[in-house]
Amino acid sequence: MKKIKLSSIRKSYVKNTLVEDLLATDPYLQFNQWFHDYIASDPLEPTAMTLATSTPDGRPSARTVLLKGYDKEQGFLFYTNYASRKGIEIKANPRGALLFFWPAREQQIRVEGKIKKTSKSLSEEYFQSRPRASQLGAWTSEQSTEIPNRNYLDQVLNQMETFFKDQALLPLPPFWGGYSLMPTYFEFWQGRPDRLHDRIIYSLKRGKWVISRLAP
Repeated sequence: MKKIKLSSIRKSYVKNTLVEDLLATDPYLQFNQWFHDYIASDPLEPTAMTLATSTPDGRPSARTVLLKGYDKEQGFLFYTNYASRKGIEIKANPRGALLFFWPAREQQIRVEGKIKKTSKSLSEEYFQSRPRASQLGAWTSEQSTEIPNRNYLDQVLNQMETFFKDQALLPLPPFWGGYSLMPTYFEFWQGRPDRLHDRIIYSLKRGKWVISRLAP
């Protein structure tokens, strides 16, 4: 295998710029603009985002989850097992961060804020919109717990298929549902040549969004 010198891998970012005069005054509008431009580029997984959480003593963890909605009232929505590692960490320490990395556009967005559970009705509405196989998957997996092998998981799935075979609609699992991250901070990052990138932040201060620029 040919050895690759990682320190020699470089890319010059030249596609776009980010200047204050062209920014939306509302970070949700700015996110919406970038997000739709990104979707237009036909990415493989357009809603993928990294979710970072941590324990109360500061032990961090991160994973990729899927964005299922966003607006000013509800924040950024995602769904998972409440008993998963992220669910346990969110319960103990509700502060979290999201990262959207879009290399095709040489952009990334960081979002920080407080995470809370969504309403049960919203979780039920989303759960019923999922394919039946995904619903069975939610009932099957005790997410983040250790299991002996793949065969064990398949056996539990078979049991769930048998248990729910006569039910047209599966109920929402009591251990599964939505979370909302309500932002207090956005950072929009645009790659620029020579590593002199554009970094624009929106900080929520006394109920108003304040825009400023960070050094790259």
